[in-house]
Amino acid sequence: MSEEFKKLAAEKAVEEIQSGMVIGLGSGSTFYYALQKIGKLIKTGELQNIVAIPSSKNTEKIARDLNIPLITFKEKQEIDVTIDGADEVDKYLNLIKGGGAAHLREKVIAQASKRLIIVVDESKLSEKLGTNWAVPVEVLQFAYPLEKKFLESINGKPVLRIFQSGEPIITDEGNFILDTNFGVIQNPFELAEKLENRAGIIEHGIFLKLTSKVIVAGKNGIKILEK
Repeated sequence: MSEEFKKLAAEKAVEEIQSGMVIGLGSGSTFYYALQKIGKLIKTGELQNIVAIPSSKNTEKIARDLNIPLITFKEKQEIDVTIDGADEVDKYLNLIKGGGAAHLREKVIAQASKRLIIVVDESKLSEKLGTNWAVPVEVLQFAYPLEKKFLESINGKPVLRIFQSGEPIITDEGNFILDTNFGVIQNPFELAEKLENRAGIIEHGIFLKLTSKVIVAGKNGIKILEK
């Protein structure tokens, strides 16, 4: 998708934000355009009394640079609307997220949100999850060998996410990520439950029944998918 399409879709999502709202800030390259637009609307005074909760240290830094007022869950425990991206979206608007290694905080924010608006390009749409994307599984460093073995035992192909230097990528919460290819996932609810039963697995990138709306950018412009 051209950067212009990303920008159009992200800015369309920002139309969901109104003055006085608590907003959740996602992560990633498409969401970056939404962040820029939010900052601009606050600067011009078109959006007022906005406070935001960021989903990653990187998003937090950019938001501060744009003078977007930030809070934590100590101040507010409910979010009016969150805008975020996704790596894969199925026909039921379930998602795979975590390409940016922020899916743990992203899921916390999504679960605290009245509405979750997802912005993607049309290449991210699939009939079923797992068609084009592995599932990011965040694991305790301590439990990494155990959980790698467990994921293999349920027909996953886990690969430790590393930097070009060969060093493991460490999430904002200090964990490793195992990108686990399960192939096409026939029952994402069943798989999610298996992953959630493991103490060493902190979180996974399967997001079920959380999405309110998906804004899709493609060669024919903007398309809105809703439940």
